Amino acid sequence: MNTMEQYIEEFALLVAVNEDDNSHFDYEMEELRNLTEALQVEVVGEVTQNLPRIHPTTYVGKGKLDEIKRMYEAINANLIITNDELSPSQIRNLEEELQCKIIDRTMLILDIFARRAKTHEARMQVELAQLQYFLPRLVGLRSSLSRQGGGTGGGFQNKGAGETKLELDRRVIEDQIAKLNRNLRHAEEQRQTQRKRRNRSGMPVVSIVGYTNAGKSTLMNQLLTNIYGEAAKEVFEKDMLFATLDTSVRKVELPNNRKFILTDTVGFVSKLPHHLVKAFRSTLEEAREADLLLHVVDVSHEEYRYMIDVTNETLLDVGVEDIPTILVYNKADATSMPYPYVQDNEIWMSAKEGKGLEQLLQLMNRYIFADYEIETVTVPYERGDLVSLLNEEAHVIETEYEEEGTQLTIEWSSRLKEQFYQAL
Repeated sequence: MNTMEQYIEEFALLVAVNEDDNSHFDYEMEELRNLTEALQVEVVGEVTQNLPRIHPTTYVGKGKLDEIKRMYEAINANLIITNDELSPSQIRNLEEELQCKIIDRTMLILDIFARRAKTHEARMQVELAQLQYFLPRLVGLRSSLSRQGGGTGGGFQNKGAGETKLELDRRVIEDQIAKLNRNLRHAEEQRQTQRKRRNRSGMPVVSIVGYTNAGKSTLMNQLLTNIYGEAAKEVFEKDMLFATLDTSVRKVELPNNRKFILTDTVGFVSKLPHHLVKAFRSTLEEAREADLLLHVVDVSHEEYRYMIDVTNETLLDVGVEDIPTILVYNKADATSMPYPYVQDNEIWMSAKEGKGLEQLLQLMNRYIFADYEIETVTVPYERGDLVSLLNEEAHVIETEYEEEGTQLTIEWSSRLKEQFYQAL
């Protein structure tokens, strides 16, 4: 954004319903504050209500609306952010009752994703989710936009699906949704082709998953640096929500010539918008095709078990199941737990400090190279292509030149072994 462009300062009143005495409600509120501040919007007040269920027409109970209105005026807020996704009628009714701009948790997350998306595909995925969310809400949101005083506000760009698109008719938006779906299908086909090529190579795939800000990109960078030194190409990492949206794929070669593919994925968060999960489904399929998952957890956070549950539920939602998983309890340096420490499929470590990387690699080796075996094969001299394949994809321990051909003692995977004998 142009640095000369002026922002309108935004001050938010957070409104939330603690539905059916939710044991994770306090953490959800902490997360909502963090999401709001991620857009440089200042939280100036909060109103919460305990209800057995969210009110179908006004989100909060009718009597609570007066309290919200009084506090909104008293603290000079200029928008309200709700902790849950609102239906089109709830947005309309709240705006009529409160006469102010209403943002729900879904709009908040969509806007953060819009800012973080770097690649063309990620931007298309976010725009698709935005349009699908906005389409049934055009009427209510149009009136909300008219209250913004001639600007989109400091925190909220609504870029890609903001004021301009909301003023277009439904057909134009539906046409754009269809076009984005077509383009994303094409991108998905390209990714599937790349995945098939990787699968043919016989290299195992390791995918890093986890809650946002758990340290996934830090772990990926440290693993690459540990293997290749400081010259390793780094993945973007920063201490902020959703720092990484774009899947990174790296081919990793260990000193013993064992190779694997390492990928990372977008971080998860509680109440991740359904449209967003659906839009990023093809990207998340990198994890579905993996041979091993590294589930990175911020073990220093008191709600880390809840974060594990949210991540597991989201993975199930996109069809990622029955894949061997190592639980990487990261940020152990901020706890009293001794580290590095390994137990079964779990490791306590600190990616930031680089402590526990060797133990993690040993643990990964047990999973992804479990089917590797050492064997001696003889390749006819006219099949130099197969010798090249083995030198490229296997760990060649010894090479001898015999009368009948090249004799190689190799360590290889069952997949590569099958590929070799089919081609021989």
